[in-house]
Amino acid sequence: MRILGHKPSLSAWIGILIVGAFIAAAIFAPFIAPFTESEKVAKTWSPPTSEFLLGADNIGRDLFSRMVYGARTTIGVALATTILSFIIGLSLGLWAAVGGKLVDQVLSRFVDVMLSIPLLVFALIILSMFGSSIPTLIITIAILDSTRVFRLSRAVAMNLVVLEYVEAARLRGEGLWWIMRREVLPNAMPPMISEFGLRFCFNFLFVAGLSFLGLGIQPPLADWGGMVRDNGKAISFGLLAPLWPAMAIAAMTVGVNLVVDWILSINARPSGASAEM
Repeated sequence: MRILGHKPSLSAWIGILIVGAFIAAAIFAPFIAPFTESEKVAKTWSPPTSEFLLGADNIGRDLFSRMVYGARTTIGVALATTILSFIIGLSLGLWAAVGGKLVDQVLSRFVDVMLSIPLLVFALIILSMFGSSIPTLIITIAILDSTRVFRLSRAVAMNLVVLEYVEAARLRGEGLWWIMRREVLPNAMPPMISEFGLRFCFNFLFVAGLSFLGLGIQPPLADWGGMVRDNGKAISFGLLAPLWPAMAIAAMTVGVNLVVDWILSINARPSGASAEM
């Protein structure tokens, strides 16, 4: 695998394999999992056997099946949230940079107000008012996270709009949308791609954290954060039930960070230092 002619390092390959394994589990969950995510098939916290590879959870559901379906739910919600937050934050950030001082001041001050409120507190208030359905969860976290994307995209775009090719486009009479889409956005993509991976990690952990608090993804849907909460008492009996989803959360986060570190190292290299094709 190569991106822009750069061969992945060993750590990058480890990250790619981890992320790829979880994505494959999410996509092919119905074919991998021996049971459905809500089916009761054993006694509470039954130990691992050849039939139940990781044992059973607090109400007798197969932990392995719920882990596989949890990959689909947790990763899917985090990915949808990150994509939506980037659509909002990147669009507004480029508009603030290109649209003039008034637009920049209005959007920047609004974002400053949003950033002044603790993210977790804001999310808990909104989800308590409107419920914890998956669409509400995605929209809420995406709007709150888009403020971080806005700040980076605006900072990157501000350094681009003063360059000669952007000024030439203005003098040709090109509109703001054309300048944003054709001149600024392509040149802002490298740092934003790296930021996408970092924001995905944050949203992934945030979704899992909300589920652990009981305000994220709701039963009977499987979710790794919720599985840690549901099986937390098993630790008192020396059982590993809550450790499997906790390790999955940690592994996915580490895997994405390894891939992001590789992408960041590529962007940091001089253009003449590219690897051989």
